[in-house]
Amino acid sequence: VFLGAPGVGKGTYASRMAKQMGVPHISMGDLVRAEIKGETAMGKEMKAIAASGKLVPDALVLDILNARIKRGEEDGERGFLLDGFPRTVPQAETLGEMVEVTQVLNLTLREDILVEKCCGRRECGECGKAFNIADIKSEKSGEPTIIMPPLNPPEKCMGKMTQRADDTEEVVRARLQVYKDATVPVEDYYRSKGLLSDFPIMGGIPETTPVLLKHIIDIIKAQT
Repeated sequence: VFLGAPGVGKGTYASRMAKQMGVPHISMGDLVRAEIKGETAMGKEMKAIAASGKLVPDALVLDILNARIKRGEEDGERGFLLDGFPRTVPQAETLGEMVEVTQVLNLTLREDILVEKCCGRRECGECGKAFNIADIKSEKSGEPTIIMPPLNPPEKCMGKMTQRADDTEEVVRARLQVYKDATVPVEDYYRSKGLLSDFPIMGGIPETTPVLLKHIIDIIKAQT
């Protein structure tokens, strides 16, 4: 399980690590957005909730996730890497009843940078690839320097960029507050079980990916 506040990069790093580990990456956010894009009854309800920066009700989330897990079991998946879930302790408890959670990685990043990253997210309306136009260089006194160059789109995608409706500063800060109130206890829940490790994001994707992979490999070695 990958934990972390909105915009920390859970999806990006989870997908890369899943490929390295040879297991599927399940993004709760992608599952929810697929429902919304499909304009199902649940999708319409979730769209209104997400637009206000609130959490989607457990019952809706669990139904979607349970269906995905069952499909994976039928296809012979030997495990998976999950991001964007659980967000509450009750969700974590229910997830533990559905599957065996073997490790939880908590990605961390300063809040001001999280806001800037979220507001800089873009997606090509044609090919669907994700980019980020935020150019971050933070050199605050007494704190580690954080440098994150922009992930700009190629010329062919430049004029086709779209932005998620909820990637505004107001909604992002609301989501971060919801995260603090509801999800931080999840960290404590998994920490008490000896399953959680913290990983601070200090740079861009190229710099962070190999360090994160080594961190995960070290955890796996320690478990075997």
